[in-house]
Amino acid sequence: MELNRRTVIAGAAAAGMAATTLGGTAHATGGRKPVKKLFGKLADGTKVYSWSLENGGTRLKVLSYGGIVQSLEIPDRRGRYANVSAGFDNIEDYVAKSPYFGALIGRYGNRIGKGKFTLDGKDYQLSVNDGEQSLHGGAKGFDKRVWDVEPFTKGSDVGLHLYYTSVDGEMGYPGTLKTKVTYTLTRHGDWRIDYEATTDKATVVNLTSHVYWNLAGAGSGTIEDHELQIAASRFTPTDSGLIPTGELAKVAGTPFDFTRAKAIGRDIRTSHPQLVTAKGFDHNWVLDKGITARPEHVATLRDPASGRSLKIATNEPGLQFYSGNFLDGTLTGPTGRIYRQGDALCLETQHFPDSPNKPSFPSTVLRPGQTYRTTTVHTFGC
Repeated sequence: MELNRRTVIAGAAAAGMAATTLGGTAHATGGRKPVKKLFGKLADGTKVYSWSLENGGTRLKVLSYGGIVQSLEIPDRRGRYANVSAGFDNIEDYVAKSPYFGALIGRYGNRIGKGKFTLDGKDYQLSVNDGEQSLHGGAKGFDKRVWDVEPFTKGSDVGLHLYYTSVDGEMGYPGTLKTKVTYTLTRHGDWRIDYEATTDKATVVNLTSHVYWNLAGAGSGTIEDHELQIAASRFTPTDSGLIPTGELAKVAGTPFDFTRAKAIGRDIRTSHPQLVTAKGFDHNWVLDKGITARPEHVATLRDPASGRSLKIATNEPGLQFYSGNFLDGTLTGPTGRIYRQGDALCLETQHFPDSPNKPSFPSTVLRPGQTYRTTTVHTFGC
């Protein structure tokens, strides 16, 4: 039985229980003003800052570089804290090695086939950085930019406003895109992301967050025993370049059926051609709810051993589930442990990959006078 999280946190604080991963003790609910510290410097001398937030029993650390979630700590069923987001403890590794650990992704989350699309009769060639494809905005996407950060407190909520302006032609995209992303920790410990963007020229936009989750604790081992449920009866199969074919295939009777919660490892080693091509799960699920005015619950992830759970709500039509297939043991986290294949997973709320080249997919076009808005809410349990 999943305990009431606030009861666990309050009980742990009263008992003075120690946090297991990063030190310190569990705290009762209550917001804390964001704290800014120097995290490091880029090669050109640009300073990168970290912002630490705490509210409702959730502790969040965010970098100005890439809007990266450097750590996110939550308690288990016994009130013991662990960082459940994979990352590094230094800016050099984020710059040189990161597979998008914890980053804000833009202008276009996921892949665009051969880095090309046509909009209003004009052809555009994007930065290509994943074989023949453009991935996550190109070689220097939003994940590799320094964002302006403004902390805030509002009622019982605490958070950060992050700002970045992408100039016309950056990574090949048309239009100057003004982007604002808001991270909020609520009094209940939920982590909410609100994305906004405007443009002065027709363009395509698909923003998302690339946190690598392991609810047992980052660097603690495989996520194959995590249980996952996704409210989606279809997914988008891909070709050998991991670009959607355009088909909306049924998940029923395949390893892609997560309509009922199941262990991630149950079917991941089967010989389904799509799993062989991607070396695991790296696909977009077509959410049954479609595009909605408000965030609706679409996925639940749970670690049976610790009792930690994550529920995701969004107004987006798709969810990319990536099972950490390309983690290869060459990266080391803050605990000194390496990240191996399948040691973390991503659940990226989004529009579909390659939508600019798939007229049947929901449109990702943004025009002058319009405002791109989307919201995703992460709710943690124990």
